[in-house]
Amino acid sequence: MSLWIVGRVAFFGVKGLSKIQASTGARFPWLLLTVQSLLVLVVNGYHLGVEDAEIYLPAAKRLRDARLYPYASEFFLAHGHLSLFSPLLALSSWMTHLSMDWTVLLWYLVTLFGTVSGCWALAAACFTSDTARWTAVFVASSVLAMPATNTGLLLFDPYLTARSFSTPLALIALSCFLKRRFAFALILTLLTASFHPQMVLYLVFLFAVIFAAERVKPAVAEPVPVMASVGVLPGGFHFAPATGPYREALYSRDYFFAYNWEWFHWVGVFAPLGILAWFWYRPFRGTTPAFRRVCLALIPFGLVSVVVAMVLASSTSFDMFERLQPMRTFHLITLIFMLLLGGFLGEYLVRGRAWVGAVLLVAISAGMFTVARQTYPNSTQIELPGMKSPNPWVSTLLWIRGNVPSDAVFAVDAGYLKDDITDTHGFRAISERSSLADTYKDSGVVSLFPDLADEWKRMSTATTGVNHFTQADFARLRGQYPQVSWTVIHGKAPGGLSCPYAQQGFVVCQMPIAWN
Repeated sequence: MSLWIVGRVAFFGVKGLSKIQASTGARFPWLLLTVQSLLVLVVNGYHLGVEDAEIYLPAAKRLRDARLYPYASEFFLAHGHLSLFSPLLALSSWMTHLSMDWTVLLWYLVTLFGTVSGCWALAAACFTSDTARWTAVFVASSVLAMPATNTGLLLFDPYLTARSFSTPLALIALSCFLKRRFAFALILTLLTASFHPQMVLYLVFLFAVIFAAERVKPAVAEPVPVMASVGVLPGGFHFAPATGPYREALYSRDYFFAYNWEWFHWVGVFAPLGILAWFWYRPFRGTTPAFRRVCLALIPFGLVSVVVAMVLASSTSFDMFERLQPMRTFHLITLIFMLLLGGFLGEYLVRGRAWVGAVLLVAISAGMFTVARQTYPNSTQIELPGMKSPNPWVSTLLWIRGNVPSDAVFAVDAGYLKDDITDTHGFRAISERSSLADTYKDSGVVSLFPDLADEWKRMSTATTGVNHFTQADFARLRGQYPQVSWTVIHGKAPGGLSCPYAQQGFVVCQMPIAWN
């Protein structure tokens, strides 16, 4: 049913764009962008507290309520203090008197609309016809949940993180830069930096490439500074192999290292660059000078990133620099490429044939919807706050939130996020309770902040296999970490613990103050 709605909206949208704009006289089509944003929400879904939200949301929730997360908060505060993300969410919740879950959802809708609007702004800068612009917007926004090759990033996550803010800001900043509205571009770039200091480096690098490309002959590629961030690198970067727990955490992110990429990942790198080179080389109908400028700039932008990534992967002496993740430039490249490709298809395939656009968008939406359901098979497509979850793991975490004291510290199996039933819903983000570090998500934090490595290793080792712990194992854990007072187990309740919750294969147990 949802795909039928997408098809009907696509058909009438592509067919009637010029009439709608002519009748409204609007330069910025709020209504159509809102409708498209809602369609993207239906197709890609929304999920609270999954994946990287396990790192971002606890920092915001703790700002809103200082009683939360009294222990092991360094694993999310390391990120939190670098961004306006947490203060903005906490302030919004306080001012509106909304729960943090509703605040997160509303900001997600705002940033989703901002991203679709950013696609429109960039399409308007690169194409002259409404059909090309709207096809660009429809195609790019329809594939927002696709991965940016092997960078570990989606173009736009179906959950709220700092990237949810940095992505629309970067798109709009780029459109302003291409239109030579440099003051606006600067303001938006600074806003991007305030939300995501790492992602803004790639945007600044792209601006530098565009600036350099405009000052050389079109057929000549002039060298561009390798990374705009080199002069402002934080501490901890030095030439030495990673060792000990930090090496384990760093190498767990195999996509950091170019030699781990498979051939199909490299297709996702070089195929877009090749098509962009074709776009730049041949003048196409319905495009603006900005179209060719951005196509040209993205080529050295991507190639330099590949060279840097290969250099960093060439020796373990560069291990401490791998966290720069130069291939993350392909987050921007892939998103912009899909937008430009969509506009090209709109100009040459869809123009005058609305049914072609409708078929194209329904096919894309069907594929993305299928992927979304396969990614979160145990959860509803759109997880609204307050609704009963069909996912037993989420139901367990919500019970903990409502029934366990806020100062409780949990021992959760270190590998729980790899359990299929969890659908990668984070313990801290949903339960709003402290826990010892996990193996999967907290190792990503450690890969960026090496000082946390030893503590992460001790905690994750101590909680590995909690689902199968005996009473003696819990006594040992309590001796090592006396702060731990509760545990959640996927399996049978262990002996010697009081377990007030036992449903759908999960039990929540409190450890005794003293063991017999």
